[in-house]
Amino acid sequence: MHARDGGMTGQAATSAGGADGRPNHVSGETLSAVVNSIGPKIRHLRKQWSLSLQQLADRSDVSTAAIHKVEQGTMVPTITTLLKLAAALEQPVAYFVDEELESPPYVVFTPAAERRSIYTPHEGLTLGGISGPYGQYFVATAIAEVEPGADSGDAPLHHAGEELIHMLSGRLDVDVSGQTFQLRRGDSIHFRTDHEHRWRNPTRNPARAVWTALRPT
Repeated sequence: MHARDGGMTGQAATSAGGADGRPNHVSGETLSAVVNSIGPKIRHLRKQWSLSLQQLADRSDVSTAAIHKVEQGTMVPTITTLLKLAAALEQPVAYFVDEELESPPYVVFTPAAERRSIYTPHEGLTLGGISGPYGQYFVATAIAEVEPGADSGDAPLHHAGEELIHMLSGRLDVDVSGQTFQLRRGDSIHFRTDHEHRWRNPTRNPARAVWTALRPT
């Protein structure tokens, strides 16, 4: 997005540049964070308004496919698209591009229905993120759903950091340095991940846990 485009409001232009009209110098990390926050903000407002994708499309004259892509972060909206969505959701454009108008960076609130899907290479493991974004926080926490028979793979895992698992339901077997721990509802395990470890659900029932990892710096 560029502040010089004619369709941008004065408030948004102030966000994108200085008082003299010249752009502020922002880091790539900051710019990426702003761009990545647009989709979740649109989805949050749409849910607040109890609007379906089609209803928001009708209000904004933006296609449902485009709105879906923006919300999922697979497409960066043009200024025209952002202006239309902002008007339909009754928000200034600056709300979507100015970090100062959103929640303070020291706190992240995650509603139960809006957990972020976290990629994992392990089949049968689904992670719903409940912690702040990487780069701003050292701890990553997710609600883990482990399907029957799922495991971490043939080779043991070994990497820097720590992990803590607290079981909510079901059973999970965790092996650390050759010692196996059987975790059931209410049980917890905390270990350093620079020791070889692996996990599996040996039962016919799904398991559910709060899974926390300390991100290496």
